Amino acid sequence: MKIRTRLTVLYAGALFLAGALLIGLIYFYLEQSLDHRPGAALQATIRQFAEQRGARSFPRLDTLMTLVTNQAEQQRQALMHGMLRWSIAALVIISVLACGAGWLLAGRALQPLQEVTATARRVAGRSLHERIALDGPDDEIKELADTFDAMLERLDRAFDSQHRFVANASHELRTPLTINRTLIEVALDDPDTPDSTRRLGETLLAVNQRQERLIDGLLVLASSDQQLPTRELTDLAEIVRHALETAEPAARSACLDMRISLVPCVVQGDPGLLERLAANLVDNAIRYNITEQGWVRTSVDIRGGWALLTVENSGPVVAPADVDGLFEPFRRLARTASSAGGTGLGLSIVRSVANAHGGRVRASSRPDGGLLVEVTLPLAR
Repeated sequence: MKIRTRLTVLYAGALFLAGALLIGLIYFYLEQSLDHRPGAALQATIRQFAEQRGARSFPRLDTLMTLVTNQAEQQRQALMHGMLRWSIAALVIISVLACGAGWLLAGRALQPLQEVTATARRVAGRSLHERIALDGPDDEIKELADTFDAMLERLDRAFDSQHRFVANASHELRTPLTINRTLIEVALDDPDTPDSTRRLGETLLAVNQRQERLIDGLLVLASSDQQLPTRELTDLAEIVRHALETAEPAARSACLDMRISLVPCVVQGDPGLLERLAANLVDNAIRYNITEQGWVRTSVDIRGGWALLTVENSGPVVAPADVDGLFEPFRRLARTASSAGGTGLGLSIVRSVANAHGGRVRASSRPDGGLLVEVTLPLAR
């Protein structure tokens, strides 16, 4: 139930209870104030007058006084019942009007809060540069808006600092690794290099390549948490097809059966990040697989206004409790980490890229081994 509805119910309920209490007090007052024997005083007056005239008993007069007493009692009861009926009817009408008035007043009182919520949605979906800048009286809602603006200011500065750090780290970290790789490759190309040095160079080259992949993954993970640099209309099926073509040599060397079903669907986002998302899913499905009769099933489909990318593979059995941990950075299954050679950032990047595009990721373990990973992205309007 929304807070506006709750405020309306509370306002109308308080008014109804106050009205009911007021009616009860008035009814009690009238009940105590009105004579419970409305004909007694009249009977006493008539009897006193008759005794002054020397008459002790008048049968007709007694009958008349009884009728007058009954009539007065009926009028008293009718007055009390009529007052109660009209009071209840008035209370119901006033309660209905109070609901309408409470709805309008609650909406007017909550309008600044709705502005805060709308701004928060826009900021979450686009940029941190926007501010609420709420005008109005210096009340609790104004204080909340000012606090929210201060928080946005700090977040904006923090994200700008992170963005500059990512840009600088991209250059500072890749340059020495590129130099190392070049020197190692030059040394390996020299025919006079001894075999022991060549084996050492190949080991160093593999370590260097692993470090490059790790740094590249970290930079992609950091950049995907930023505002998307570009948003283009992109066919998700074409991106997945390109990722499959790139991974085809690795799948062939692993003797995997690649099952593909791609339906064209257009999404809006960064093609580079989306390609990295698809490549990570396919690479993980190939890397963490079984050695005999392994397979990878990749499909792109449209479901309920969303683009659905599904990657399913055979592989080692994964406990359902371990699935969520695979999306954390540097989290891998202990029994496959040493042999697979991954960096532990693949699924973390997938989740980060999907969140940056307004999508979501769901993974589940297969009873026979392997994983089923589904990525849903909003279709382009």
